Order: sequence, then structure tokens, then C-alpha cells
Amino acid sequence: MISDDLLARVDTVDVLANRTSVQELSGGLTNVNLKVTTPDGVYVARLSSEQSSLLAIDREAEHLNSRAAADSGAAPRVVAYLPEQSILVVEFVNGRTWSESDVLNPANATRIAAACRELHAGPRFSNDFNMLNLQPHYLQLVQERGFRLPDRYLDFTDQTHAIAAALAVRPVPTVPCNNDLLAANFIDAGDRLWVIDYEYSGNNDPFFEIGNIWSEATGNPDDLQRLVSAYTGYSSQSLTARARLWGLMSKYGWMLWASIQDGSSELDFDFWSWGLEKYDRAVNEFDSPEFGTWLHQVAQSD
Repeated sequence: MISDDLLARVDTVDVLANRTSVQELSGGLTNVNLKVTTPDGVYVARLSSEQSSLLAIDREAEHLNSRAAADSGAAPRVVAYLPEQSILVVEFVNGRTWSESDVLNPANATRIAAACRELHAGPRFSNDFNMLNLQPHYLQLVQERGFRLPDRYLDFTDQTHAIAAALAVRPVPTVPCNNDLLAANFIDAGDRLWVIDYEYSGNNDPFFEIGNIWSEATGNPDDLQRLVSAYTGYSSQSLTARARLWGLMSKYGWMLWASIQDGSSELDFDFWSWGLEKYDRAVNEFDSPEFGTWLHQVAQSD
């Protein structure tokens, strides 16, 4: 049931004031998403909480980047932004929310790549995003607050430094990235894909985007190679390794996001188990005999 407080916040937005119906949408672990129908149109109101500041979410950047993403054609139009009420309103787009099986469907690789290229070719975002910088920030917060760390978490510090050094050998220009493209952030409208939710958006290495998409969908190496080839238009061992290492860093970093949520969120959700699933996969990759191969490949030309 939608609380009176949330409805009161919705009613502060002029374009939503004559609402005829309000429906809560699924998804969103740091905000509430409401589908609001009015005589003039249908919209999604994203209502965030103060807790999001712990997670390094910049709501002003989210607003500006959502506008830039809409200008690129990849995202719905922004209708209103009320920072004092922590509300962002975008147009509702008809379509089906994807699942992991959709992301891993070989037939969808070219569609994912096209949607990412559209976003990445759009206007620059107002901020930068780099998991190699965000992960230490999250770690400091976890340690200062006394939140939980999984077994062996700190044992992989040298490996993350090795990843940073390997990625720096052949740097890739940054582009506007969503940086959080789990399956539910793709909306399939039939003739096109929409990319939604710009909480963690920022200018970033495009192969973090590809690696994170693959990681969030729990894909296998063939799935990653397919996505990279669809995005670049050719097969590349070095860029596939680049996406693989970024996918590993995303799992390692988002584990800390889960720890912060586990220690601070009032939501009825098992953030710890959610993060551990990612972390266990990251550990398997850190411990893999192929880890050194990926470091070597990403620094080489094809």
C-alpha cells in the first residue's frame, strides 16, 4: 500500500497534481517508483530517501544525466525534478521489463549493443564514475561504520591494483554510461530498448558497462564475447578481457554496496545474500588460473 506521505510528496509536483491513479512499480532498492496516471499523460515518479547519500548517489547528477540520456534517445524524457522533495519524474514508456534470460538470449546481443551505443554517443554526463575509485570509498565507509565484510575480502587488494595497472596500459576514452544495467533497467518496447535508472550514471569506460551487464545477468564467457563483439562490431580478445576485468571489479565493488545496505537500510530485503552471490563469483575469478591471462590480454593489441 502506498503511504499517505508518499502521495503527499507526489501531489507537490504540478504535472502530477491531477492524478487519476497511482501504482507502485517493482524494483528500486534505494527509491520508490510510482506509475502516476493523469488526464494529460502517464509518468514515473522516483522518490528517493536521504539514505542514498551513503551509497554515493548524487541526485542532482542523476537528474542532469537523465536529461542527457533522454537527449541521446536512449532514455525517457524528464518531466520534472523537485530536489526539495527528492522526486524525479520521467515519462512512462510502455514495454516489458527484461529478465536475466533476456539479456543472455543471443538474439538480443545486437539490441543491447545498439542501446548502449546510442547512450554512449550522447551528451557527456555531469560527473564521472569509476569502480576502481568507488570501491575504496565504499570500503572506508564499511570499515568506519563497522559493517560486515565477507571472508577474504581484503585479501584481494593486490589483485585490484593489478587490474588498475593492466587497464591503464591501453586506456579507452570515457563515454556517458548508466553503470547499473541489470536486466530490469532495460525496457523492451518491441521496436526498441529503453535504458532507465541513472542513479549511478557517469562518464566511464564503455567496457565497464558491457562487463557489468554481463556480470549482473550471471553470464558465461561466450555470453561476454558475444556482447563485446556486438558492441564493437568485431571480435577482440583484449576488449573482451577488459570487459571481463571490469565485470569482476563490479562484483567486488557491489558487494560493499550490499554491506552498506545490510547495515543501514530499513527495507525488508536480504542485501547480504544478494551481495554474497556476486562476491562468491568474484572470488572464483580472482582465484582462477585465468586471472593472470586476462591481465596480460587486456594490455595487448589484437
